[in-house]
Amino acid sequence: MTIVNPWIPRPLRIAEHVRETADTFTLRLDLDAPGLAFAPGQFNMVYAFGVGEVAISISGDPAKPQMLVHTIRAVGTVTRAIARLEVGAALGIRGPYGSAWPVDHAAGGDVLVVAGGLGLAPLRPVVYQVLARREQFGRVTILYGARSPMDRLFARELDEWSHRGDVEVVVTVDHAGTDWRGRVGVVPALIAEVQLDPLKTLAMLCGPEVMMRFCARALAERGIADDHIFVSLERNMKCALGLCGHCQYRETFVCKDGPVVPFERIASIFELREI
Repeated sequence: MTIVNPWIPRPLRIAEHVRETADTFTLRLDLDAPGLAFAPGQFNMVYAFGVGEVAISISGDPAKPQMLVHTIRAVGTVTRAIARLEVGAALGIRGPYGSAWPVDHAAGGDVLVVAGGLGLAPLRPVVYQVLARREQFGRVTILYGARSPMDRLFARELDEWSHRGDVEVVVTVDHAGTDWRGRVGVVPALIAEVQLDPLKTLAMLCGPEVMMRFCARALAERGIADDHIFVSLERNMKCALGLCGHCQYRETFVCKDGPVVPFERIASIFELREI
């Protein structure tokens, strides 16, 4: 039996490098069969050789394990180094790690996906999976907010989803020029406007913590219970194995207990910014 050392990255070659926005890009790494099975919401530790590694959620289709996809914002030393890599360059991959979005649990009810900024990337596998099994779900609603029209992630896919006829997609931006014909405003404000059945809806949230905090309040005002709300906690992960403590969130280790957690588990401390 082959024993896989969780500390040793697996070297993989970049097959595609796509610029999404001014500071965000998507990498596709192709694997041999049977690929790398993962669940929506899980993450990998991505290692830039000689620089360091970062935790990045998987943003590809769970039905296509031979294509490992990561959408990354270049904001630090490691992610900027990864951004400079071209097709054919090697990255180290550890994982996948972490908990998953409760897609199976949502079957038979309505699904509400709420994303802000880069938060759409960890939720994109949810959308892929729900649409592939569309007959198993009731109303499907996607609310997405970006800083500006130019900062929208996966704009083409958002447009395709909105034209399906069986999905409601609402996109808003914080600010825009006169050529923008869409909505301007914050994501939590959208929750008050969309049609929701609080007894049937399961909500999945990912984005800046302040956005998720106000969205959780807005969902509570619509009558959705905390155990029907799930959030993804993006914390500073270094080891992904629960040993270093960098991602500790009081008694929760995000790398082991998350990143996806039911809101009821953290509701009492989510408002405490010093944690």
